[in-house]
Amino acid sequence: MNWDKYYLDICKVVAENSKCLSRKIGAVMVRDKSVISTGYNGPARGIPSCNKRYKIDEYFRMMLIDKGLDPDECDNNICPRYTLGFKSGEGLEICIAAHSERNAILNAARQGICTKESIIYMNCNVPCKECLTELINAGVREIVCTEITYYDKMSEYLINNSNLVVRTFHLENSLELW
Repeated sequence: MNWDKYYLDICKVVAENSKCLSRKIGAVMVRDKSVISTGYNGPARGIPSCNKRYKIDEYFRMMLIDKGLDPDECDNNICPRYTLGFKSGEGLEICIAAHSERNAILNAARQGICTKESIIYMNCNVPCKECLTELINAGVREIVCTEITYYDKMSEYLINNSNLVVRTFHLENSLELW
């Protein structure tokens, strides 16, 4: 059995539940070849997703109006940050979503599951600085992601100065998956 392929497939299924209008990311936490938690990027439990913000979030509506946009005419299937003109990775202060790896840690904590010595599989690149800090503090020992690229210089610094092992998926037949 190719465990990397197995967990990547689970990541993809978990990511399908993401309510994020920007990216669909899934995370699977594993210990002793057993899934202990999953997470996907999206708002906290019970918080309306971004496609509803165009109608109910007065702060966001005012931001749109200030940019000369009519909130009632905007495409609510586009990430609010992109509607405001931000590029990928920008305007995160108005993003209501938590990253998939953070949600996997929080889902484990909610159920009282220890994450120490676990491996986290993700269908994205190396996590951001904030998520890496949380993964390190949660005792995760290995991150398996689709590519070794960094969101920021601090991510690279944290990895280089921690005991985290970071690698990409080892897939026997990668052409079938992508």
